[in-house]
Amino acid sequence: MDSLKYSVLMSVYYKEKPDYLRESILSMLHQSIIPDEIVIIQDGQLTDELEKVLEEFKDNHIIKIILINENVGLGKALNIGLSNCRNEMIARMDTDDIADKERCEKQLNLFIKDKNLSVVGTAIEEFIDDPDSPISYKRVKTENDEIRKQIKYRNPIAHPSVMFKKNDVITAGNYKPWHFNEDYYLWLRMVQHGFTFKNINEPLVKMRVNNETYLRRGGWNYFINQRGLFGYMLKNNLINEFEYLFNNIISFGTRVLMTNNMRKFVYLRILRSKQ
Repeated sequence: MDSLKYSVLMSVYYKEKPDYLRESILSMLHQSIIPDEIVIIQDGQLTDELEKVLEEFKDNHIIKIILINENVGLGKALNIGLSNCRNEMIARMDTDDIADKERCEKQLNLFIKDKNLSVVGTAIEEFIDDPDSPISYKRVKTENDEIRKQIKYRNPIAHPSVMFKKNDVITAGNYKPWHFNEDYYLWLRMVQHGFTFKNINEPLVKMRVNNETYLRRGGWNYFINQRGLFGYMLKNNLINEFEYLFNNIISFGTRVLMTNNMRKFVYLRILRSKQ
């Protein structure tokens, strides 16, 4: 039964919405295989409303809350959280998304079948107000070789959907700060260590989006951070000079030149699809 034990890793900060946090936690507590623990990193001081939501779960022995006095950002918060998870299998979850009740069971089954796997993600559905009325569906490459090809120009793993082996992530250096791209940076380092990836092409996580979602994916800061990541890839021979130039041209066009509405159109009509 130890093969079915897993931890859930979440991080919450003051800008989160209380109702969303509650729904997210409940979706993990209601998994078909219940987690052994849910580690929630409190990244800095929270609003009273968020504190009240966490208080609702104070008597649940599964939930473990770790307080960081100052907001340190997602990379550092998840680094601390990962170190405090007691299980080898860890499921990431964002505090405003909703997991299908069979999400973790399906991921665990893949790890049981293939001992070489290190990371398993899933497809996602995006919604605005109603989780049962998705506006888009993000398909994913499923096999390791496909994922390794895609990672050269685009993040192939949906971070809120992922389950991974703790020791493999630590071997790759654990989570590290890289604003907007903490997960992408981690996957690249895991590629360098030869770890194996897989995706389930089922939307096992429902992700909340709004106009601010697409705004956060644009602007000079996003472009500069992404350019730095492409530079890391070039320096470490993960891409060649042509691929580096191509990636930066595409990134500049989508992050800087496009308006928010144009970027939203690209994500919803080109990079996403209806299921």
